[in-house]
Amino acid sequence: MFVRKQTRRQFGTLLGATLVVFPAPRNARADHANMIHSVDIKAFKYEPETLEIAVGDSVEWTNHDVAPHTATSTVFDWETNTLEKGMSQFVTFETPGTHEYFCAFHPHMKARVIVTTPG
Repeated sequence: MFVRKQTRRQFGTLLGATLVVFPAPRNARADHANMIHSVDIKAFKYEPETLEIAVGDSVEWTNHDVAPHTATSTVFDWETNTLEKGMSQFVTFETPGTHEYFCAFHPHMKARVIVTTPG
């Protein structure tokens, strides 16, 4: 495959052509585009401590501390890997409800993601 540097206009044209050839799935909802929400880990806290998102959205945790951290579900059904300083990882939430989590290294660090059904 041959790859070459492209201008923004050339890239946009190519992207548009790709979307025509590969349209969005028919079950894609126009009322909500899945989003990625950010949680920063700073000073041994998750910011924000409570985050409300929609089903299908993702949360990206970024560690700004020197110490390693995780975001680990209290019911152990999801977990980020160990996040060293500057590292990020995301989790996509498909189940509505309150998903509480903590840091496996520092159990006093606690937070929650509230997942709602848009509509």
